[in-house]
Amino acid sequence: MKFNSKQKKTFVIGIMIIIAAVIVWAGFGGEIFTKTQVLVEKQDELFGTTYKEWKDQFILGLDYTVGFSGIVALVSALIIFFKRDKNIS
Repeated sequence: MKFNSKQKKTFVIGIMIIIAAVIVWAGFGGEIFTKTQVLVEKQDELFGTTYKEWKDQFILGLDYTVGFSGIVALVSALIIFFKRDKNIS
C-alpha cells in the first residue's frame, strides 16, 4: 500500500502527537498510575514534630497517556483510510 502526501502528513502528525504525550508523561515523573493527591511530610513549627498530609496535585500516569495515544492512533488511522486515493488501477 502506497501513501499519498495527505496520508503521510497525517501519519507524521499522529506520531508527533504521541511522542509529545510520552514526553509530557516522562516530564510528570513517569508514574504508572495517574494521581490526584500526593503524600507530603510537613514539620510542625510549634513542637518540631513531623506529620504526613495529603496535598492536591495532579500527576499524569501511563494509564491516561496510553489511552490518549490509542485514541490518537485510531483517529489517525481513520483519517489515513478516508484520505486514500480512489483510483482503481
